[in-house]
Amino acid sequence: MSCNPLRIAIFYLVLSLSAFVWGTLSLLIAPFLPFRTRYRFVIQAWCRFATWLATVTVGIRYEVTGVENIPDTPCVVLSKHQSTWETFFLSGYFEPLSQVLKRELLFVPFFGWAMALLKPIAIDRDNPKLALKQLAKQGDERLKQGAWVLIFPEGTRVPVGQIGKFSRGGTALAVNAGLPVLPIAHNAGQFWPRDGWGKRSGTIQVVIGKPMYAEGTGPRAIAELNDRAFAWVSQAQRDIGDLPPDAAPVTVQDVLQ
Repeated sequence: MSCNPLRIAIFYLVLSLSAFVWGTLSLLIAPFLPFRTRYRFVIQAWCRFATWLATVTVGIRYEVTGVENIPDTPCVVLSKHQSTWETFFLSGYFEPLSQVLKRELLFVPFFGWAMALLKPIAIDRDNPKLALKQLAKQGDERLKQGAWVLIFPEGTRVPVGQIGKFSRGGTALAVNAGLPVLPIAHNAGQFWPRDGWGKRSGTIQVVIGKPMYAEGTGPRAIAELNDRAFAWVSQAQRDIGDLPPDAAPVTVQDVLQ
């Protein structure tokens, strides 16, 4: 059900004000905190607030299945990407978590500056070859530091009813580190659309799959693991009614057109 425009306006107003206040506090306090405590203060607390705010103002709730599949030690998280909601949710659910973002976002006043304190994997998306090297180097460093690494392998938010081709950057990172990938499917885009300000009340289904390990090393193992992760996420999206049975994968260029 579409949400009342006044409730949506209240949601964005409170969210924006909280980002300003939290970002300012973080800049003053976070530099003096250990990394894990800094993450909990700057990101985890605010992202959990954001998902709670979405629940109480616009009625976007969520259910998680497959929690038992989460490994005890951090690995590479490969998630479906449809909206902004999953960025908030996953950043609050896994800690500490490092995610790939455009380096330009670190220059956004207050919150972007606070994000820079949390060791994100900031890449230059205008230079794909350099971006892959940055992901490989910084991602490996974050995993060794004990952080989860979140990758959206589709490369951009893909509309409901579609699924983007998976890039191999996430599986390459996992294989080279000797770690599994943790696939995640969800239908957040049905309630928090990719485009526009509109929201729909309802319950987002989040499905966490079993960790997937590569069978061997090298390019072939990376490609096979990537195909397996894509197949699992595709089927999980179909199981929750988010993807038609005959949907073909799209490219980033298709989505952006």
